[in-house]
Amino acid sequence: MDQKRLQILISAVNKDPEELIGSMNLGCDAVIVNQLIGDYDEKAVKGADNDCIKLFKDYEARVINRREKGVGLSRNTALLASDHELIQFGDDDIVYDDGYVSRVVAEFDAHPEADMLLFNVKAQEGRETYWNEDFARVTWKNYGRYPAYAICARRDKLIRSGVKYSLLFGGGAPYMNGEDSLFLHDCLKAGLNIYRTTVAIGKEKKGQSTWFKGYTDKFFFDRGVLYHFLYGKMAVIFGFRFLFKNRKEMCSEKGLLKCWGLLIEGVKHGSTIS
Repeated sequence: MDQKRLQILISAVNKDPEELIGSMNLGCDAVIVNQLIGDYDEKAVKGADNDCIKLFKDYEARVINRREKGVGLSRNTALLASDHELIQFGDDDIVYDDGYVSRVVAEFDAHPEADMLLFNVKAQEGRETYWNEDFARVTWKNYGRYPAYAICARRDKLIRSGVKYSLLFGGGAPYMNGEDSLFLHDCLKAGLNIYRTTVAIGKEKKGQSTWFKGYTDKFFFDRGVLYHFLYGKMAVIFGFRFLFKNRKEMCSEKGLLKCWGLLIEGVKHGSTIS
């Protein structure tokens, strides 16, 4: 059965697992890592750090409650707990289409050359970063646009590569977003064959970003830290190209040179934590 070949790995924060399963319209087995933070930590039931199995429809979800923060840590925990042939990364604000599981499995069967496939998921208006218009290989030139919820992979290939999510970037981590780009960067570096596909599997629910608080000093500094890990010695140059391209939107308040200076500080800081 297709539903038993694919397992979705969901990173959630302060969620009721049963409500989450219904709201996401899941169609396969799952691993749900539920991080209990703040008041949820205080109100957590006894044994919340233990695993449990919840049944839904014809599938089962392994629920892992943790009193900890960090989306990278959550995704790594879920990956290590997975045990199916194919895995996909998911977020708690995605609603999946009916029949998406069969489409994912069929695409992997049609492309044995692919270790990893990046599927279309419709983002909410104003937060679009990509939409695949063709089936093609993902390379160093175009890997940086994809969110985690686009990623599906052959589990054994990913595990053998040794690639994990960074604990430095993303929600609950010291530095802002960029963990997905860094993950795909490391997958390419490890030699995994990554392809994009036009197959669509779901949509993002409307809601506020959990990390974006405006174009603050921290935004540019953290971007510099990320660019150190992505581009090494070319980080400052690529950083300027990024800011110049987006200068009207990002730099209208502080000015291009001020923003670039903050980014350079981040690049320098990144070199101290390599």
